[in-house]
Amino acid sequence: MYSLTKENRKELSNISTATIATCLYKKGLKNQFIQNVYPLASGEQNMVGEAFTLRYIPAREDLNPISVFKDPNHPQRVAVETCPEGSVLVIDSRNDARAASAGSILVTRLMIRKAAGIVTDGGFRDSAEIAALNFPSYHQRPSAPTNLTLHQALNINEPIGCGGVAVFPGDILVGDDDGVMVIPNQLIDEVVEECIEMTLFETFVMEQVNKGNTIIGLYPLTNQTTLKEFENWKNK
Repeated sequence: MYSLTKENRKELSNISTATIATCLYKKGLKNQFIQNVYPLASGEQNMVGEAFTLRYIPAREDLNPISVFKDPNHPQRVAVETCPEGSVLVIDSRNDARAASAGSILVTRLMIRKAAGIVTDGGFRDSAEIAALNFPSYHQRPSAPTNLTLHQALNINEPIGCGGVAVFPGDILVGDDDGVMVIPNQLIDEVVEECIEMTLFETFVMEQVNKGNTIIGLYPLTNQTTLKEFENWKNK
């Protein structure tokens, strides 16, 4: 498994999920965008981190009384207390936001432990409090009921599905105002390298469009004269 380097983390903090989506599409990966998951606060710096996963199954009443939280080995609590620094806790809530995946106390604990963020395809309770934290958090929608009413925490750091996307422990998650992309761990170096070049080109394109230039031959780049202009622009 590849580790997320400080340099890669820094570069990904300035690369959009849209650019990553196009890069992965060119590699044949079409389903890496977690569906129906939105940031609780917009306009923040990108979330970047390695996936640390928690899986919920449908709750069964005899196994999920409120007293289960007294167990120090309860998987939800253990996941919060063991999520590594710089990692993103990703929760498989089966696309079910009728009960909360977590609340502000657990999310605050993750923030204090220096996790990189939290993502669920379910919902959070205390959503306004979570939105006010300096901590990237993504969910489907607010949800007040405790997770025990519908979710039973089961497995930690095993492959899961989140928002229709397979997430393996160690995969790289990048989140911005558009949502969250999942980058397969083994592709991280080449994706970062290609996305840096793509981001540079998109900056060049935007400058040209703002000058009134046509997108024909520019985006995508098929005009050789424009290609030379881009190379000169990049070298400057």
